[in-house]
Amino acid sequence: MDYTQILIKPLISEKATSMKEMANQIAFYVHPDANKIEIRKAVEKAFGVKVEGVNVVKRRARARTRFGRTVGTMSGCKKAYVTLAEGEKIELFEGV
Repeated sequence: MDYTQILIKPLISEKATSMKEMANQIAFYVHPDANKIEIRKAVEKAFGVKVEGVNVVKRRARARTRFGRTVGTMSGCKKAYVTLAEGEKIELFEGV
């Protein structure tokens, strides 16, 4: 897989922003079939930084219910929390 297919989009949330400031970690939505090695190479190639570690979380798809009835589904996704090496930085939305 090409690195443009592995990294889907960055995850922008309150938790991800605080992790970026405190632990130098960036969160991404990634392709469901990508493994840690492919994610590491994709981030290093796309942003030109050195990656120290990758943690992966999978959220399973589940049914949405309302008053005991199924009204839809919540899609599953795969997220990667990428720890950057000391002194490295990815400028995603700085100054916006």
